[in-house]
Amino acid sequence: MPVTTVTFAVQPDPPARLDKVLARDVPDDAVLSRSRLGRLIADGAVTIDGAVVTDPRARVTEGAAVVITVEEAQDSHIVAQDIALDIVFEDADLIVLNKPAGMVVHPAPGSPDGTLVNALIHHCGDDLSGVGGMKRPGIVHRIDKETSGLLVVAKSDAAHQGLAAQFAAHTVQRRYLAVCFGVPDANDPRLRGVKGTSFEPGNILKIQTMLGRHRTDRQKQAVSFQSGRHAVTRVRIVEPLGTPAVAALVECWLETGRTHQIRVHLAHCGHGLIGDPVYGGRQKLAVKAVGEDGVAAARGFARQALHAATLGFVHPVSGETLEFAAPLPEDMEQLLRDLRHQG
Repeated sequence: MPVTTVTFAVQPDPPARLDKVLARDVPDDAVLSRSRLGRLIADGAVTIDGAVVTDPRARVTEGAAVVITVEEAQDSHIVAQDIALDIVFEDADLIVLNKPAGMVVHPAPGSPDGTLVNALIHHCGDDLSGVGGMKRPGIVHRIDKETSGLLVVAKSDAAHQGLAAQFAAHTVQRRYLAVCFGVPDANDPRLRGVKGTSFEPGNILKIQTMLGRHRTDRQKQAVSFQSGRHAVTRVRIVEPLGTPAVAALVECWLETGRTHQIRVHLAHCGHGLIGDPVYGGRQKLAVKAVGEDGVAAARGFARQALHAATLGFVHPVSGETLEFAAPLPEDMEQLLRDLRHQG
Protein backbone atom coordinates (compact mmCIF):
# COMPACT_ATOMS: atom_id res chain seq x y z
CA MET A 1 0.00 0.00 0.00
CA PRO A 2 1.45 3.45 -0.92
CA VAL A 3 2.74 5.46 2.02
CA THR A 4 4.02 8.95 2.72
CA THR A 5 6.39 10.01 5.48
CA VAL A 6 6.15 13.10 7.65
CA THR A 7 9.45 14.17 9.22
CA PHE A 8 10.20 16.99 11.65
CA ALA A 9 12.21 17.83 14.76
CA VAL A 10 10.68 18.34 18.19
CA GLN A 11 10.52 22.05 19.00
CA PRO A 12 11.78 23.66 22.26
CA ASP A 13 9.92 23.10 25.55
CA PRO A 14 8.08 19.96 24.45
CA PRO A 15 4.99 18.79 26.36
CA ALA A 16 5.41 15.84 28.71
CA ARG A 17 3.70 13.29 26.43
CA LEU A 18 4.44 12.10 22.90
CA ASP A 19 0.83 12.49 21.72
CA LYS A 20 0.82 16.13 22.81
CA VAL A 21 4.21 16.74 21.22
CA LEU A 22 2.95 15.43 17.89
CA ALA A 23 -0.28 17.43 18.10
CA ARG A 24 1.77 20.59 18.68
CA ASP A 25 4.68 20.08 16.28
CA VAL A 26 3.40 18.03 13.33
CA PRO A 27 3.51 20.22 10.19
CA ASP A 28 0.18 21.77 9.26
CA ASP A 29 0.39 20.50 5.69
CA ALA A 30 0.40 16.92 6.98
CA VAL A 31 -3.23 17.45 8.03
CA LEU A 32 -3.19 14.87 10.83
CA SER A 33 -5.79 15.24 13.56
CA ARG A 34 -5.17 14.38 17.22
CA SER A 35 -7.24 11.21 16.94
CA ARG A 36 -5.43 10.16 13.76
CA LEU A 37 -2.05 10.75 15.42
CA GLY A 38 -3.15 8.62 18.36
CA ARG A 39 -4.00 5.74 16.02
CA LEU A 40 -0.68 6.11 14.20
CA ILE A 41 1.20 5.90 17.51
CA ALA A 42 -0.70 2.75 18.50
CA ASP A 43 -0.07 1.20 15.05
CA GLY A 44 3.71 1.61 15.38
CA ALA A 45 3.88 4.22 12.64
CA VAL A 46 5.87 6.75 14.69
CA THR A 47 9.61 6.61 15.26
CA ILE A 48 11.67 8.86 17.53
CA ASP A 49 15.38 9.02 16.63
CA GLY A 50 14.92 5.80 14.66
CA ALA A 51 13.11 3.79 17.35
CA VAL A 52 9.41 2.86 17.11
CA VAL A 53 7.42 4.32 20.02
CA THR A 54 3.88 3.07 20.70
CA ASP A 55 3.27 4.65 24.11
CA PRO A 56 1.41 7.97 23.76
CA ARG A 57 2.71 8.92 27.22
CA ALA A 58 6.38 8.54 26.27
CA ARG A 59 8.63 11.51 26.96
CA VAL A 60 10.35 13.18 24.02
CA THR A 61 13.29 15.57 24.11
CA GLU A 62 13.81 18.81 22.22
CA GLY A 63 15.42 18.24 18.82
CA ALA A 64 14.44 14.58 18.57
CA ALA A 65 13.87 13.40 15.00
CA VAL A 66 10.28 12.30 14.40
CA VAL A 67 9.21 10.21 11.42
CA ILE A 68 5.53 9.34 10.91
CA THR A 69 4.62 6.78 8.25
CA VAL A 70 1.14 7.42 6.86
CA GLU A 71 -0.56 4.87 4.63
CA GLU A 72 -2.73 6.03 1.76
CA ALA A 73 -6.41 6.30 2.71
CA GLN A 74 -8.31 3.03 2.41
CA ASP A 75 -11.69 2.60 0.79
CA SER A 76 -14.56 2.68 3.25
CA HIS A 77 -16.45 -0.49 4.14
CA ILE A 78 -19.67 1.52 3.79
CA VAL A 79 -21.49 0.74 0.54
CA ALA A 80 -21.85 3.51 -2.04
CA GLN A 81 -25.48 4.01 -3.06
CA ASP A 82 -26.90 6.17 -5.83
CA ILE A 83 -29.35 8.27 -3.82
CA ALA A 84 -30.43 11.73 -4.96
CA LEU A 85 -28.96 14.62 -2.96
CA ASP A 86 -30.08 18.23 -2.70
CA ILE A 87 -26.65 19.91 -2.88
CA VAL A 88 -26.53 23.57 -1.88
CA PHE A 89 -22.75 24.08 -2.18
CA GLU A 90 -19.72 21.92 -2.96
CA ASP A 91 -16.00 22.36 -3.48
CA ALA A 92 -12.91 20.19 -3.05
CA ASP A 93 -13.06 20.34 0.76
CA LEU A 94 -16.68 20.28 1.82
CA ILE A 95 -20.27 19.87 0.77
CA VAL A 96 -23.42 21.52 2.12
CA LEU A 97 -26.69 19.62 1.69
CA ASN A 98 -30.36 20.08 2.36
CA LYS A 99 -31.30 16.75 3.98
CA PRO A 100 -34.88 15.56 3.55
CA ALA A 101 -36.90 14.35 6.51
CA GLY A 102 -36.71 10.57 6.85
CA MET A 103 -33.05 10.19 5.90
CA VAL A 104 -30.59 8.91 8.50
CA VAL A 105 -27.20 10.66 8.42
CA HIS A 106 -24.87 7.74 9.23
CA PRO A 107 -25.26 3.93 9.06
CA ALA A 108 -26.10 2.38 12.41
CA PRO A 109 -27.86 -0.72 13.75
CA GLY A 110 -31.34 -0.62 12.28
CA SER A 111 -30.23 1.70 9.43
CA PRO A 112 -27.36 -0.11 7.68
CA ASP A 113 -27.87 1.63 4.33
CA GLY A 114 -29.93 4.25 2.55
CA THR A 115 -28.20 6.90 4.65
CA LEU A 116 -26.68 10.24 3.77
CA VAL A 117 -23.18 8.75 4.11
CA ASN A 118 -24.01 5.96 1.63
CA ALA A 119 -25.20 8.61 -0.81
CA LEU A 120 -22.15 10.83 -0.26
CA ILE A 121 -19.66 8.01 -0.86
CA HIS A 122 -21.35 7.38 -4.21
CA HIS A 123 -21.56 11.07 -5.09
CA CYS A 124 -18.01 12.02 -4.11
CA GLY A 125 -16.22 8.92 -5.37
CA ASP A 126 -12.47 9.48 -5.55
CA ASP A 127 -12.84 13.12 -4.43
CA LEU A 128 -12.84 11.93 -0.81
CA SER A 129 -9.27 12.45 0.36
CA GLY A 130 -9.26 10.17 3.38
CA VAL A 131 -10.84 11.56 6.52
CA GLY A 132 -9.13 9.80 9.43
CA GLY A 133 -7.32 7.39 7.09
CA MET A 134 -10.52 6.16 5.44
CA LYS A 135 -12.12 7.40 2.24
CA ARG A 136 -15.37 8.58 3.76
CA PRO A 137 -17.17 11.87 4.33
CA GLY A 138 -16.38 13.63 7.59
CA ILE A 139 -19.57 14.03 9.63
CA VAL A 140 -18.99 16.95 12.00
CA HIS A 141 -22.62 17.39 13.08
CA ARG A 142 -25.92 15.62 12.57
CA ILE A 143 -29.61 16.35 12.52
CA ASP A 144 -32.24 13.80 13.50
CA LYS A 145 -33.66 11.41 10.93
CA GLU A 146 -37.04 13.17 10.86
CA THR A 147 -35.58 16.70 10.92
CA SER A 148 -35.02 18.32 7.55
CA GLY A 149 -32.49 20.93 6.57
CA LEU A 150 -28.87 21.96 6.19
CA LEU A 151 -25.76 19.94 6.99
CA VAL A 152 -22.10 20.57 6.17
CA VAL A 153 -19.89 17.54 5.59
CA ALA A 154 -16.09 17.47 5.20
CA LYS A 155 -14.47 15.90 2.16
CA SER A 156 -10.87 16.39 3.33
CA ASP A 157 -8.95 16.03 6.59
CA ALA A 158 -8.21 19.76 6.63
CA ALA A 159 -11.90 20.60 6.36
CA HIS A 160 -12.81 17.96 8.95
CA GLN A 161 -10.41 19.39 11.53
CA GLY A 162 -11.36 22.99 10.81
CA LEU A 163 -15.10 22.41 10.93
CA ALA A 164 -14.87 20.23 14.04
CA ALA A 165 -12.96 23.03 15.79
CA GLN A 166 -15.67 25.56 14.89
CA PHE A 167 -18.44 23.32 16.18
CA ALA A 168 -16.48 22.68 19.39
CA ALA A 169 -16.06 26.43 19.87
CA HIS A 170 -19.80 27.02 19.16
CA THR A 171 -18.99 29.57 16.44
CA VAL A 172 -21.08 27.89 13.73
CA GLN A 173 -24.34 29.78 13.14
CA ARG A 174 -27.35 27.44 13.05
CA ARG A 175 -30.96 28.55 13.01
CA TYR A 176 -33.97 26.28 12.92
CA LEU A 177 -37.62 26.86 12.12
CA ALA A 178 -40.14 24.86 14.14
CA VAL A 179 -43.90 24.71 14.69
CA CYS A 180 -44.79 24.28 18.34
CA PHE A 181 -47.92 24.01 20.44
CA GLY A 182 -48.78 27.26 22.18
CA VAL A 183 -46.98 30.58 21.88
CA PRO A 184 -43.76 31.05 23.92
CA ASP A 185 -44.44 34.66 24.86
CA ALA A 186 -43.00 36.71 27.71
CA ASN A 187 -46.54 37.70 28.70
CA ASP A 188 -47.35 34.12 29.66
CA PRO A 189 -46.96 33.94 33.47
CA ARG A 190 -46.86 30.15 33.36
CA LEU A 191 -43.78 30.19 31.16
CA ARG A 192 -41.97 32.61 33.43
CA GLY A 193 -42.34 30.08 36.22
CA VAL A 194 -40.60 27.24 34.36
CA LYS A 195 -37.17 26.54 35.83
CA GLY A 196 -34.31 27.28 33.45
CA THR A 197 -36.23 29.82 31.35
CA SER A 198 -35.87 33.58 31.06
CA PHE A 199 -36.61 36.28 28.53
CA GLU A 200 -34.18 38.58 26.76
CA PRO A 201 -34.99 41.86 24.98
CA GLY A 202 -37.15 41.39 21.91
CA ASN A 203 -39.35 38.72 23.53
CA ILE A 204 -36.61 36.11 23.02
CA LEU A 205 -37.03 33.05 25.21
CA LYS A 206 -33.77 31.70 26.62
CA ILE A 207 -33.75 28.10 27.88
CA GLN A 208 -30.69 27.14 29.89
CA THR A 209 -30.43 23.69 31.51
CA MET A 210 -28.30 20.59 31.49
CA LEU A 211 -29.19 17.73 29.17
CA GLY A 212 -28.41 14.04 29.58
CA ARG A 213 -29.75 10.56 29.04
CA HIS A 214 -33.21 9.89 30.39
CA ARG A 215 -32.96 7.72 33.50
CA THR A 216 -35.35 5.02 32.30
CA ASP A 217 -35.50 5.47 28.50
CA ARG A 218 -31.93 5.51 27.16
CA GLN A 219 -33.10 6.55 23.71
CA LYS A 220 -34.34 9.87 25.07
CA GLN A 221 -32.68 12.97 26.43
CA ALA A 222 -33.92 14.74 29.54
CA VAL A 223 -33.55 18.12 31.24
CA SER A 224 -31.54 18.15 34.45
CA PHE A 225 -30.17 20.77 36.81
CA GLN A 226 -27.71 18.51 38.62
CA SER A 227 -25.85 16.58 35.90
CA GLY A 228 -25.43 16.32 32.15
CA ARG A 229 -24.09 18.72 29.56
CA HIS A 230 -24.70 22.46 29.52
CA ALA A 231 -27.30 23.43 26.90
CA VAL A 232 -28.66 26.83 25.84
CA THR A 233 -31.45 27.41 23.30
CA ARG A 234 -33.01 30.71 22.25
CA VAL A 235 -36.47 30.97 20.70
CA ARG A 236 -38.15 33.83 18.80
CA ILE A 237 -41.77 33.91 17.71
CA VAL A 238 -42.02 34.27 13.92
CA GLU A 239 -45.80 33.89 13.56
CA PRO A 240 -48.57 33.05 16.04
CA LEU A 241 -51.01 30.58 14.52
CA GLY A 242 -54.76 30.43 15.12
CA THR A 243 -57.40 32.80 16.48
CA PRO A 244 -56.79 32.91 19.33
CA ALA A 245 -53.17 31.77 18.81
CA VAL A 246 -52.75 28.15 19.90
CA ALA A 247 -49.54 27.33 18.04
CA ALA A 248 -46.58 29.21 16.61
CA LEU A 249 -43.91 29.18 13.96
CA VAL A 250 -40.71 29.89 15.90
CA GLU A 251 -37.05 30.41 15.09
CA CYS A 252 -34.60 28.60 17.36
CA TRP A 253 -30.86 28.99 17.59
CA LEU A 254 -28.32 27.05 19.57
CA GLU A 255 -25.55 28.27 21.79
CA THR A 256 -24.68 24.60 22.27
CA GLY A 257 -25.51 21.61 20.10
CA ARG A 258 -26.77 18.67 22.14
CA THR A 259 -28.75 15.65 20.99
CA HIS A 260 -32.47 16.52 20.55
CA GLN A 261 -31.77 19.90 22.21
CA ILE A 262 -34.52 22.00 20.64
CA ARG A 263 -37.11 19.25 20.98
CA VAL A 264 -36.32 18.60 24.65
CA HIS A 265 -36.05 22.27 25.62
CA LEU A 266 -39.34 23.30 24.02
CA ALA A 267 -41.13 20.30 25.53
CA HIS A 268 -39.67 21.25 28.94
CA CYS A 269 -41.32 24.66 28.54
CA GLY A 270 -44.68 23.17 27.60
CA HIS A 271 -44.27 24.05 23.92
CA GLY A 272 -43.49 20.67 22.38
CA LEU A 273 -43.11 20.44 18.63
CA ILE A 274 -46.10 19.43 16.56
CA GLY A 275 -45.63 15.86 15.36
CA ASP A 276 -42.86 14.97 17.81
CA PRO A 277 -43.58 11.35 18.83
CA VAL A 278 -40.86 11.19 21.49
CA TYR A 279 -41.23 14.34 23.56
CA GLY A 280 -44.98 14.63 23.80
CA GLY A 281 -45.92 16.82 20.88
CA ARG A 282 -49.46 15.42 20.66
CA GLN A 283 -51.51 18.10 22.37
CA LYS A 284 -54.95 18.91 21.01
CA LEU A 285 -55.72 22.17 19.26
CA ALA A 286 -59.07 23.93 19.50
CA VAL A 287 -61.24 23.66 16.40
CA LYS A 288 -62.46 27.21 16.95
CA ALA A 289 -58.87 28.46 16.74
CA VAL A 290 -57.53 26.64 13.68
CA GLY A 291 -60.53 24.96 12.06
CA GLU A 292 -61.06 21.30 11.29
CA ASP A 293 -58.21 21.28 8.76
CA GLY A 294 -55.77 22.72 11.27
CA VAL A 295 -56.70 20.19 13.93
CA ALA A 296 -56.35 17.32 11.45
CA ALA A 297 -53.04 18.64 10.09
CA ALA A 298 -51.48 18.87 13.55
CA ARG A 299 -52.80 15.48 14.62
CA GLY A 300 -51.61 13.80 11.43
CA PHE A 301 -48.24 15.50 10.98
CA ALA A 302 -45.87 12.59 10.51
CA ARG A 303 -42.66 13.96 12.07
CA GLN A 304 -41.40 16.65 14.41
CA ALA A 305 -42.01 19.99 12.71
CA LEU A 306 -38.36 21.05 12.74
CA HIS A 307 -36.18 22.33 9.90
CA ALA A 308 -32.51 23.40 9.93
CA ALA A 309 -33.07 26.59 7.94
CA THR A 310 -29.77 28.48 7.99
CA LEU A 311 -26.12 27.48 8.42
CA GLY A 312 -23.11 29.78 8.60
CA PHE A 313 -19.43 29.08 9.18
CA VAL A 314 -15.93 30.06 8.09
CA HIS A 315 -14.59 27.89 5.28
CA PRO A 316 -11.85 25.89 7.04
CA VAL A 317 -9.47 26.08 4.07
CA SER A 318 -10.19 29.34 2.21
CA GLY A 319 -11.14 31.38 5.29
CA GLU A 320 -14.23 32.73 3.52
CA THR A 321 -17.36 33.34 5.59
CA LEU A 322 -20.21 31.27 4.17
CA GLU A 323 -23.91 31.33 4.95
CA PHE A 324 -26.65 29.17 3.45
CA ALA A 325 -30.43 29.04 3.70
CA ALA A 326 -32.91 26.27 2.89
CA PRO A 327 -36.63 27.04 2.50
CA LEU A 328 -39.23 25.18 4.52
CA PRO A 329 -40.12 21.82 2.98
CA GLU A 330 -43.58 21.40 1.54
CA ASP A 331 -44.95 19.35 4.46
CA MET A 332 -44.22 22.17 6.90
CA GLU A 333 -45.53 24.80 4.49
CA GLN A 334 -48.79 22.84 4.20
CA LEU A 335 -48.99 22.54 7.98
CA LEU A 336 -48.72 26.32 8.28
CA ARG A 337 -51.38 26.85 5.62
CA ASP A 338 -53.75 24.54 7.47
CA LEU A 339 -53.10 26.16 10.84
CA ARG A 340 -53.67 29.65 9.43
CA HIS A 341 -57.12 28.66 8.20
CA GLN A 342 -59.83 29.75 10.58
CA GLY A 343 -63.34 28.37 10.87
